[in-house]
Amino acid sequence: MRVPPLTCLVRHLDEDMREVCSLDRRLSMFKSTRMRIVFFWLVVIIAVLIDQATKAAAIEVLEDGPKVLIPHVVNLIHVENTGAAFSIGEGANPLFIIVALVFIGAACYFVVNEKDLPFNIVFSVGMVAGGGLGNMIDRIMNGSVTDFLSFAFINFPVFNVADMFVTVGIAYTCVAYWLFDSRRERERERERSLGDGVSGKESHDA
Repeated sequence: MRVPPLTCLVRHLDEDMREVCSLDRRLSMFKSTRMRIVFFWLVVIIAVLIDQATKAAAIEVLEDGPKVLIPHVVNLIHVENTGAAFSIGEGANPLFIIVALVFIGAACYFVVNEKDLPFNIVFSVGMVAGGGLGNMIDRIMNGSVTDFLSFAFINFPVFNVADMFVTVGIAYTCVAYWLFDSRRERERERERSLGDGVSGKESHDA
């Protein structure tokens, strides 16, 4: 009985292992994608609840007028804003509702379709979407957004917790995604280099 060469056995074993690893990655990716979606919407819901709770509390607390939250740093003042974050673009309420819907849809698409997206980025994108949704709820229900936070040491527009979620979330997402994408590209280059090395070795053995 003829025994197959060792290189042929190794080659077949390598092909079988690649098929197993590919199937494992597909199954893992399905689970990971589902987890990302659940985690994303959990963050969105929590962000909206925090935003709406703080707005309701501010409206009640500030019935008698502005108050000091942190002396010489942050004051509380109730303002109804028909513009975007930090009172930008006042009077364009319908446009901002459409923009918020488009942005939330884009965030969902990004989380679902971006492979291997780490949970810290999912969290920050969820913060942004939750902040946008929180302000959109205000626009639909009241025709304006409730702002109540004001810096005492600088002339800056009054804002709310949703604005903070959006601003901090966008900044963090940009930096974190750049680092994530750079690391992913390095890993791909390393895999390509290893693949080229294996192919060259197999050609040499043949």
